[in-house]
Parts: sequence; C-alpha cells; structure tokens
Amino acid sequence: MTTPPGQCPQCWAHGHDPTIHAQLPAHAKVCQACIDCKAAGHPNLIPKK
Repeated sequence: MTTPPGQCPQCWAHGHDPTIHAQLPAHAKVCQACIDCKAAGHPNLIPKK
C-alpha cells in the first residue's frame, strides 16, 4: 500500500490494515503508537503535491 499525499504513513496504514491492530486486546479502542504519532504532530507526513 502506498500512502496518499497529505497523509501520515503510520496513521494511514493503521487505519487501512486491520491486521496491525489485531494483537490489541478486544476492549482497546486505539493503540499507543497511534496516540504517540498524533501527539508528535505526525512527523512523517507525506507532502501534498
């Protein structure tokens, strides 16, 4: 999967690949990696063209 311009590669992958969060407990709503990326301001954003 290629991350579209204007998106964060980590957050985009986590939102589109259900296997990434498969290891989380059933009651978990979000993963810590997603929270940390958002808190850091999505440092790896793909620039819009």
